[in-house]
Amino acid sequence: MSETTRRALTARAPATDAELQPRVASSLAGRAYWQLRDTWTVTKRNLRHFVRQPRLLVFSTIQPIMFVVLFSSVFGGVARVALPQGISYIDFLLPGLFVHSAAFRSTQTAVGLAEDLERGVVDRFRSLPMSRAAVLAGRTFADLMRSVAVIGLMVAVGYLIGFRFTQGVLAAIGAVLIVALFSFFMSWLFCLLALLVPGAEAAQTAGFVLIFPLVFASSIFVPLETMPTWLAAFAANSPLTHAADAARALSIGGEVLRPAAMSVLWCTTLLAVIIPTAVAKYRRIT
Repeated sequence: MSETTRRALTARAPATDAELQPRVASSLAGRAYWQLRDTWTVTKRNLRHFVRQPRLLVFSTIQPIMFVVLFSSVFGGVARVALPQGISYIDFLLPGLFVHSAAFRSTQTAVGLAEDLERGVVDRFRSLPMSRAAVLAGRTFADLMRSVAVIGLMVAVGYLIGFRFTQGVLAAIGAVLIVALFSFFMSWLFCLLALLVPGAEAAQTAGFVLIFPLVFASSIFVPLETMPTWLAAFAANSPLTHAADAARALSIGGEVLRPAAMSVLWCTTLLAVIIPTAVAKYRRIT
């Protein structure tokens, strides 16, 4: 092979990952910058994908409205007898429904990631010189933004049927932040589930099997005092109960410190385990 031919082939050779990334990426700050930039790019992609699906957008909007109206109407008469005097059922229920909605919406995280795996979208991402964690982080951040938007919609509907924040603006923001942290944790949990259970339908089914008992064995719909002793003991230690109780106390009053601390402890501890596990699993998938 002549020297001219060798130079031509070398010029046409694809660049390596290191060559494609800027020099700043060699530093710790540079790597963090490119990881955040990749994560934001994937986040925008997922948000754009959601907005461009009108049916998904419509049903995702209708569902939380149905939850607020139907659950408050169906369970209101039964649960009211167990509530402290002066607290309406909609005031008790709505903060719990924030957690309920976040839990069920996390199943869409598993389905969306599983569909990307089946369609080869993730293979394209893996072939690019980008952060491996960005694919999972971008999906969870997009779902977090959707979760906060849905909470705002539920609050608007709740205000139409009598709900009111009674502890002030800062406490209301704190309630939203507690639910947002719980939603972020659930999104990462279901990202891991999608990586462990192949197929969108299987991931969705596994998600509902996991979510249903946890949601209804909690303080989301009724006080724990109305449950059998064994079920109340289980529900009292559920992360959904801690999140619902913290959001409720910040919304309408009650003990805040213990449920809020337990909710933050549950979510942060599990995130510290789930995130590296999910990223490691993502790196190993074929």
